[in-house]
Amino acid sequence: MKTTNLKFLFTTLLVVLLISCKNEANTTEQVEAASTEAPERQGQAFIEDDEATPNVLQIAIGSPDHTTLVAAVQAAQLENALVNAGPLMVFAPTNEAFAALPEGTVDDLLKPENKDALADILKYHVTPGNYSKDFLKKFKKLGQANNQYVAVEVKGDDVYVGGAKIIASVPAGNGIVHVIDKVMLPPTE
Repeated sequence: MKTTNLKFLFTTLLVVLLISCKNEANTTEQVEAASTEAPERQGQAFIEDDEATPNVLQIAIGSPDHTTLVAAVQAAQLENALVNAGPLMVFAPTNEAFAALPEGTVDDLLKPENKDALADILKYHVTPGNYSKDFLKKFKKLGQANNQYVAVEVKGDDVYVGGAKIIASVPAGNGIVHVIDKVMLPPTE
């Protein structure tokens, strides 16, 4: 009887070990599969929220006139910067503004090896704050996110930032998007 119990115990232990090893292998496979299926980019920019007021990035993504800007933001991997609490003023060039650049400029900037230069240009389009077009008339210059300054000019009722005319303004949950008619290029040092 003791031999039967010992055989039963040994068989049970062997079965438990085999099942446990098999489950561990499945768990390892599942973890590896999940890590390869996980999105390449993570962070605040990729959280979906249907209830909050759209942030500056969501406004750009939702605009058919800003597809080039969105592609540039994605290429420079600045999505998370544009969804932070802010407040942020984003001067958003239209697709036409990007098309007015010399031929091949946008394609060249979107190359991975030019990510830093692209990020510098995009940061030149961002200012801390949340000021209306009319309030911007009180400024002579603005400090940009790339640590440079951009001039503010008033011509009649129009406001120009870095030589680009503000043609529309859209309030955002974390600031404001000022649509502009020109891509602002930071001064070379």
